[in-house]
Amino acid sequence: MASLSSAQPALLVLADGTAYPGLSFGAVGTTIGEVVFNTGMTGYQEVLTDPSYSGQMVTFTYPELGNTGVNAQDEESDRPHVKGVIARNICARPSNWRSTQSLQDYLIQHKVVGIYDIDTRSLTRKLRSSGAMNGAISTEILDPAELLLKVQAAPSMAGLNLVNGVTTQQTYEWTQPTEAEWEFSDQAQTSDSPAKYTVVALDFGIKRNILKRLSSYGCRVIVVPATTSAEEILSHNPDGIFLSNGPGDPAAVTEGIATAQALLDADKPIFGICMGHQVLGLSLGAETFKLKFGHRGLNHPAGLTQKIEITSQNHGFAIDPDSLATDRLEITHLNLNDRTVAGLKHKTLPIFSVQYHPEASPGPHDADYLFEQFVAAMLPKLQ
Repeated sequence: MASLSSAQPALLVLADGTAYPGLSFGAVGTTIGEVVFNTGMTGYQEVLTDPSYSGQMVTFTYPELGNTGVNAQDEESDRPHVKGVIARNICARPSNWRSTQSLQDYLIQHKVVGIYDIDTRSLTRKLRSSGAMNGAISTEILDPAELLLKVQAAPSMAGLNLVNGVTTQQTYEWTQPTEAEWEFSDQAQTSDSPAKYTVVALDFGIKRNILKRLSSYGCRVIVVPATTSAEEILSHNPDGIFLSNGPGDPAAVTEGIATAQALLDADKPIFGICMGHQVLGLSLGAETFKLKFGHRGLNHPAGLTQKIEITSQNHGFAIDPDSLATDRLEITHLNLNDRTVAGLKHKTLPIFSVQYHPEASPGPHDADYLFEQFVAAMLPKLQ
């Protein structure tokens, strides 16, 4: 196990010139990305491996990372997608019965650069007041002015299509792991139940726990690349179509938007999450905009009337409510922190989406009913 006792100096520099000296953990080198913050108190491994974080360096507001180590069951994809990790403290010796590796060794293995021993409260306040911005972490360049030049040369997240870097390169059918997992819904099928519905999932950067939840509700899930045409999707004769989460600017995912638009007349239930929510909105004529610092955490309240869900969220863009075609769409959920659009549904078609993660992982399970709602929309086709 790699030791933190001899950690070498590291430096974080933001695009506005603010510098945070600290100590290195994980891989050595220099990395550049958009600096964001996540307010979750658990689930750092799921965050690191969520493809939606591609291109970003994550500041964890929880004061210590690494306590529970890492394990294969908590991976949301086949590798970490973050550009860097920013923490206050690091636990060098994990203590958890599921742990197979320390966070330090895991990041070294996957060549992810990290910095710790900095004031993450100060950094988070900076990002809240000034907005998410590009930054760099380096163990090689410890001169703030020199590192700032590299940050200033990096492209902004706005306008970036990062989906092609995380989507599957070939179509595959999801195979549920053998161990019984995620059975927190009374209506969910067990992993041994025969599939009753065929769902094609358009992969913009899908999380494995989304696939597990669809499978647990009796769905056979066929995952296709983000560039797959509507004709090819429909050739699988799906009972429903799923549009997944993913990284970058949704407006730049032009092929996915065109595909979603072509699927609108297919008379198939469509369910979108996060990037899928935005892509669906864009396909229906709405516009998106970049949030100041985004929503990333496990306790975001969402709702509209009477019922509030506590939700897991991870996104930096949102749908402009003034751009919605109200003759076709209605808002089903708002983020109750800032009143941005958190859910939509079509008024006449079985199409709906949410700007949060009902599969949680990590996070609360308040919104798991949305998978049941998706399955219910497919039932008439089977009767």
